[in-house]
Amino acid sequence: MSESATVTVARPVTAAAGVFAPGHVGELTQYLPFELVDDVLSETKTVQRRLRDLPSRVGVYFVLALVLFPRLGYARVWQKLTAGLIGLDVASPSEKALRDLRRRLGPAPFKALFEVVAGPLGQPHTPGVCYRGMRTVAFDGCNSLRVPDTERNRSWLGRIRYRMGFAGYPTLRMMTLIETGTRGMIGAVLGSAADRDEATLARRLLPLLHPSMVVLLDRAFDAAAFLNELNETGARFLVRSKSTRRPPVLTHLPDGSFLSDLRGLPVRIIDAELTVTGVDGSRVRDRYRLITTLLDHDHHPAAELVRLYHERWEIEIAYLALRHTILDGHVLRSQDRPGLEQEVWALLTVYQLLRMAMVTAVESRPDTNPDRASFTTALQTARDQLIAADGIVPTSQPGKPGKPDHTDLLGAIGRAVLATLLPPRRLRWSTRRLKNATSRYLNRDDRRPHLPTTIASIEVTLHTPSLDKTPRPRHRKPGNPNAAPTRREIITALMQDDPSRPWHGRELADKLAIKPRNMLTQLAEWTRHGFLTRTNAGTYQLPTRHDAPSP
Repeated sequence: MSESATVTVARPVTAAAGVFAPGHVGELTQYLPFELVDDVLSETKTVQRRLRDLPSRVGVYFVLALVLFPRLGYARVWQKLTAGLIGLDVASPSEKALRDLRRRLGPAPFKALFEVVAGPLGQPHTPGVCYRGMRTVAFDGCNSLRVPDTERNRSWLGRIRYRMGFAGYPTLRMMTLIETGTRGMIGAVLGSAADRDEATLARRLLPLLHPSMVVLLDRAFDAAAFLNELNETGARFLVRSKSTRRPPVLTHLPDGSFLSDLRGLPVRIIDAELTVTGVDGSRVRDRYRLITTLLDHDHHPAAELVRLYHERWEIEIAYLALRHTILDGHVLRSQDRPGLEQEVWALLTVYQLLRMAMVTAVESRPDTNPDRASFTTALQTARDQLIAADGIVPTSQPGKPGKPDHTDLLGAIGRAVLATLLPPRRLRWSTRRLKNATSRYLNRDDRRPHLPTTIASIEVTLHTPSLDKTPRPRHRKPGNPNAAPTRREIITALMQDDPSRPWHGRELADKLAIKPRNMLTQLAEWTRHGFLTRTNAGTYQLPTRHDAPSP
């Protein structure tokens, strides 16, 4: 046979009929079928009034395709959507028409789509999903999704100021609740410049919790008021406490932990020191103080909970997939709030669809941990399937055209994931040093080795303080005349000596013998709350009587 011989292969493509044909995202369409999109469009009242070349359903899938190709413009993404629809009469819209299509839809249908597909993905028997019958989930905020530096975006999101100047781009504030075993999204909320406290955003996700969950949280969520609200949902929690907290020691437990109290909430506290030894002989030590409502030390030993808390870092891997795998570090497209909200909800929807395909594939092989599935493989295969317009609807049963074959649940994405399973997770730590000269973390040293190192052993030492049932409130009780004055009261008294002149932050820092950076940060915070008035760069004075905040 001649090496230059050729062969013609005919490949059937099944897509929606008529002007709806470009409305797909390849094989991911099976997880977001036409009927679901039409129902969401109807519920959000965004169905087109007249059927023309660009119906609303096509617009939804087009915006989802924009997420899959963050480097490309509107016209190029449309070409990818229609590349596999050979022989069909599809429209060739201009970029303005596609932009108008996005504006016509708005963010509402994409938020509704995400709320439909969001939720736990793993079965209880799937490795890594549950701890002693309770599904492990985690809260955390993401403040690193960069958006275009436009006036409309800055008015909503504000600008971030670091020690060496302003950040180059405004960043979106987002809070998510994920299932740590599969890294699937259970819920998400978006915040603005006014939402500085992560716990405030997390409160909007508390209704998604239920008693069969155990929530893992970092030190930003250890406030007693928030933990009491979280406990009212019935979910258990395991949260790392700040080092400044001094809880009362009520009862010692045999495993080295002790019982305490947080504003009437019975809790158990584990004070542990971790010593991690690398294969190269290097050592890293850290002190952990964990607060939990898992009070039974027999069923939940302290050393076991210390190791369980490490699962909280799975949410960082989820954010890594969003920022660097899907977006490839790119800035988002939209230049106003409605466009940004639409884009982010579409991003989260695509992320969840990919996780659904990955979990379906992994669970077809018993005893396989979902963290072995490659997100990059799933993403690249999904892009290939979109370009080829393949797998839009399930394949038909042999000899029965029109009847879907539900036995092929994996599809091309699932088969690619199973063919490229990652090796089992190995214990190692990674360096956290940055080489960016303008980074605010430039001089931070957590005493880790400069190179990634395989962990040889982890030693957990529990510290049990002596019994001390005296509560220590973290904040001064109002109206207590014997309490020491707060820093704001001292600053107010200084300014009242000469209320007509502005005071520079560095001058006030020298008088209180504190770092100027800390003083300037607090002055800016007090100004936002109306206790001070900013007169110039770095200078402040007391507000006039009609400007003062109400008590």
